[in-house]
Amino acid sequence: MATIALVDDDENIITSVSIFLEGEGYHVRVYNDGASALAALSESPADLGIFDVKMPRMDGMELLRRLRQTSNMPVIFLTSKDDEFDEALGLNLGADDYITKPFSQRLLGERVKAVLRRARPEPATPGEPEPGDRKPIMRGRLLLDPNRHACSWDGEPVRLTVTEFLILQALATRPGYVKSRDALMDAAYDDQVYVDDRTIDSHIKRIRKKFRETDREFDAIETLYGVGYRYKES
Repeated sequence: MATIALVDDDENIITSVSIFLEGEGYHVRVYNDGASALAALSESPADLGIFDVKMPRMDGMELLRRLRQTSNMPVIFLTSKDDEFDEALGLNLGADDYITKPFSQRLLGERVKAVLRRARPEPATPGEPEPGDRKPIMRGRLLLDPNRHACSWDGEPVRLTVTEFLILQALATRPGYVKSRDALMDAAYDDQVYVDDRTIDSHIKRIRKKFRETDREFDAIETLYGVGYRYKES
């Protein structure tokens, strides 16, 4: 049973999310500010942290920065739409994903499962699949491992959020086929969460930017204006 550290100064979120996660089989430790969470987690790390970005005494970014000095615990940020959340800074500090409030609990549950799965140790017997494992997706220089939500290009790791991974996976699963923005929304988001077309466009832009940090000539994701996106056939 994985232990999750939930850090948020909103009592409603603390109550509702902890009840949901405990119902999903997790052990939940709750903290109302970053300073108290830092003291506890420095002595006894959890398997996963869910941190609000804006909190009294110490915000989520500073909490993660300090924890990264001694711990590789995976972390998901919670951020309000109105927050000026610097995604690049958060991910560079070592966050694994972020979710914008308001969110459905089912969406959070899926992100938690994905991040924990990505962070799990390798099987004791290399090459021996575990129940429910899916085959890696290989498309030319791209390698996607759905079991660990890991991605590489020419053997170089490309760090994607869970949402970005799911969008890329939807495109790479059927190269040459056009995926509409609605189809990509369905692949990456809970059906109770509404996102507009610009959100998908922003994700695609960030995915391309991350790949171009490894390969400046990366052009595997094509835009079909007014239709959607597709992954180029090798």
